[in-house]
Amino acid sequence: TQCHVLHDVALNLLPASSGEEITRGFLQELVNILFTYICKSSQRSSKVLDFHHPHQLKEGLDGFNLNLPDQPETLEQILVDCRDTLKYGVSTGHPRFFNQLSSGLDVIGTAAEWLISTANTNMFTYEVSPVFILMEEVLLRKMQSIVGWSSGEGDGIFCPGGTISNLYSILVARYHFYPEVKTRGMGVLPQLGIFTSEHSHYSVKKSAAVLGLGTENVVVVKCDERGKMIPAELESSIVTAQEKGLVPFYVNATAGTTVYGAFDPLDAIADICHRHSLWMHVDAAWGGGLLMSDRHRMKLQGIERAWSVTWNPHKMMGVPLQCSAILVKKRGLLRQCNELGAEYLFQADKHYDVSYDTGDKSIQCGRHVDAFKLWLMWKAKGSQGFGAQVDKCLENAEYLYDQLQRRTGFELVYKNKPEHSNVCFWYTPPSLRGLPLGPDRDTRLHQVAPQIKGRMMEKGSVLIGYQPLGAKVNFFRCVFSNPATQQEDIDFLLDEIIRLGHDL
Repeated sequence: TQCHVLHDVALNLLPASSGEEITRGFLQELVNILFTYICKSSQRSSKVLDFHHPHQLKEGLDGFNLNLPDQPETLEQILVDCRDTLKYGVSTGHPRFFNQLSSGLDVIGTAAEWLISTANTNMFTYEVSPVFILMEEVLLRKMQSIVGWSSGEGDGIFCPGGTISNLYSILVARYHFYPEVKTRGMGVLPQLGIFTSEHSHYSVKKSAAVLGLGTENVVVVKCDERGKMIPAELESSIVTAQEKGLVPFYVNATAGTTVYGAFDPLDAIADICHRHSLWMHVDAAWGGGLLMSDRHRMKLQGIERAWSVTWNPHKMMGVPLQCSAILVKKRGLLRQCNELGAEYLFQADKHYDVSYDTGDKSIQCGRHVDAFKLWLMWKAKGSQGFGAQVDKCLENAEYLYDQLQRRTGFELVYKNKPEHSNVCFWYTPPSLRGLPLGPDRDTRLHQVAPQIKGRMMEKGSVLIGYQPLGAKVNFFRCVFSNPATQQEDIDFLLDEIIRLGHDL
């Protein structure tokens, strides 16, 4: 029956009459493909990626064809397409994928994602999403209490990612100070100034562009050598901006910068914001997970004084993409800022408590269910399980930091022990080790990381990111957020960099 079933086309699946057997056969085969992939992802002998250039994939290879047909293909071909889609992609759950801040493959989170797709509902009203709406509320309250806000305050919503969460924070801050902007537009505003550190995420400038505030009105504040915002520089930047005619209203502090994993001094920044009556936002997209750890949460000391917080459980906490929350201290502000009361969705005369219709807090209409993945994983791990997971990732970072100091040819970008799980370093091949410091050596060293990365992708054994920063030439940035990664994987990474780069 199985082979017979798979020669059918999708039109014979449910809801077609008597489609149950065909649907069962198809989904069982699909689960087999997914299970094989999950198992393979955790095997160190498997590749992190099977790299092909765009033109190779577009031209089609080994029966994998991106072109769209006029006539339906068989379910057997559909399953082959599913298998190939995974085969030519990147295994972000592999223990040797160090490329992005979000990695790992959580089985409970994956199960939750399947359930969400099956439920296929929308997060705008209690009417169509009763259980998920309540789960989101429970999670937001829990996260607010972990941030340190009292039970009477706090609001929030799950968003498509940290960039959108940061956008919300600026949108709500602007509305808080100038509510008339919602109806009358930009003409009622003075020239507003935003302040953020030079190591902060690019989404702050992007939000300023999107909201019509202008990227030139984002004042970039100097950091120390470790990547933390210098409070005295923030203070003087505010004064200078006012002298130039800007009206400061918002400061973005970062808890876990993208490159260095640095934590801005939140208490000192909060003092300055309080003195100047500015909105304080903390972008803890990457560092928020440390709040789950008793050992590391003090690195976010002062976050409870923020007026809004971005926190991405899809990063350090390993929830499948996407799962990001914006938390706002003042309850009701999100709704007032965004509500338009569409009568086909948000009727006031429904027979249940319509305060649970959260759609008008959002700038989206359709909103994906992201809270359930985090809720189910929290059930499976408990708060303590998340804390242990965070601790392990930071232990891995310390192990790499120690190894880099022991091995020849490696140099740390900053000398201090990592605060988060980011570790930044150069690899210098033997041919460059005798060269004097200067522009010639820098030019050559700048080419090393990209060449090693290229060889790495072709081989598919491991994946790590690189970038320049200011005057610093290209260096590797290793980040840990995958609980599957062990010390042997870190040893392998360094050995592989040497293997792929020793002749450069």
